Amino acid sequence: MAYSSLSTLLLSLLLLSSAVAQPSFRPKALVLPVTKDSSTLQYLTHLNQRTPLVPVSLTLDLGGQFLWVDCDQGYVSSSYSPARCRSAQCSLAGADSCGQCFSAPRPGCNNNTCGLFPANTVTRTATGGELASDVVSIQSTNGENPGRVVSVPKLLFVCGSTFLLEGLASGVKGMAGLGRTRISLPSQFSSSFSFPRKFAICLTSSTRSNGVVFFGDGPYFFLPNTDASESLIYTPLILNPVSTAAVFSQGDASSDYFIGVKSIKINEKRVNINTTLLSIDSEGVGGTKISTVNPYTVLESSIFKAVTEAFAQSLSKIPKVEAVAPFGLCFNSKNISSTRVGPGVPSIDLVLQSESVFWRIFGANSMVQVSDEVLCLGFVDGGVNPRTSIVIGGYQIEDNLLQFDLARSRLGFSSSLLFRQTTCANFNFTSNA
Repeated sequence: MAYSSLSTLLLSLLLLSSAVAQPSFRPKALVLPVTKDSSTLQYLTHLNQRTPLVPVSLTLDLGGQFLWVDCDQGYVSSSYSPARCRSAQCSLAGADSCGQCFSAPRPGCNNNTCGLFPANTVTRTATGGELASDVVSIQSTNGENPGRVVSVPKLLFVCGSTFLLEGLASGVKGMAGLGRTRISLPSQFSSSFSFPRKFAICLTSSTRSNGVVFFGDGPYFFLPNTDASESLIYTPLILNPVSTAAVFSQGDASSDYFIGVKSIKINEKRVNINTTLLSIDSEGVGGTKISTVNPYTVLESSIFKAVTEAFAQSLSKIPKVEAVAPFGLCFNSKNISSTRVGPGVPSIDLVLQSESVFWRIFGANSMVQVSDEVLCLGFVDGGVNPRTSIVIGGYQIEDNLLQFDLARSRLGFSSSLLFRQTTCANFNFTSNA
């Protein structure tokens, strides 16, 4: 008996020392697949959330303030926890309102909880919603392959209402906000796993294959063996001091990502535009932001007119055809050649902090094939008094890697990966590390 007890004790000590010797796995980065919805042109991803875990389909919102999910229908989870009034969670989220609910308690409806305003940024509608936390699981990555699944036990999100889903892609249950806030997904993931406050998006132009979002630092490898984090061009991220959200409090800064476009060139010739529109004024109006909820780049009317006229002049020998909505300038595609980086048309440069730093847009990102014989310039007229003068839309950033470095407040951009003989659809999701 004594021998058996001693053996049991030694085995217990061995197991204990083994457990102590193996620190818990800490990922260096995380990865999410992103698909392009063919009917809405929205970029979709999904997170596994709740207990038991459920895959939740979400529209990706680059400037979104936080993750919000419809809690009105089908939200069942034993690990759901509402954020109580005046709690640390409410403080972190900047939520200072206290709410009551006048029906039976359920996710999204509890007394003495704080709330925020989930918004459908596609339709520009918003409502009040309960701040809460729940389990989320996501795949880790070494930048080359997906790795083991990791969990965040108390990821903060906001409960939205079913009507907010109107205008979103079929099957979507909310929006994944990646914006400049303390409770956006990039902020929470970097805080949970102590990796750099960086994330990168690489949207695919295909509706049949996956693009990718990386949370954390590079490398960001795409097949055959291209690290897209190498040779990025950097430009400062500009903070708009006035919120661009549908609902906000005085003093709130914008959660959108702005960059300092100074001028626009077509075929390396400067376009004559009112450059005061490119600055953000004291009321938060003007400037240039990047968006994943706008399918195409939106230009203030006078900028749109100048750009389309200059582009048409540079292609004066190509027959124009009747414009196809929502575009304003279209051509007979039979007369336009094809290149590695799309239709053979003049490049469009967004000139940034100096003449030598520019974001070059090639034909693959400027021209939209709307029919067998018609190619249109993929920019749309945003009207005479838009809140933001230039909104760089999803089509213009497809097959470009964009890295948002929140700690250093800068954007790294690759320009078209087609030049490097790869695309955003070439991350190796199938091989597990």
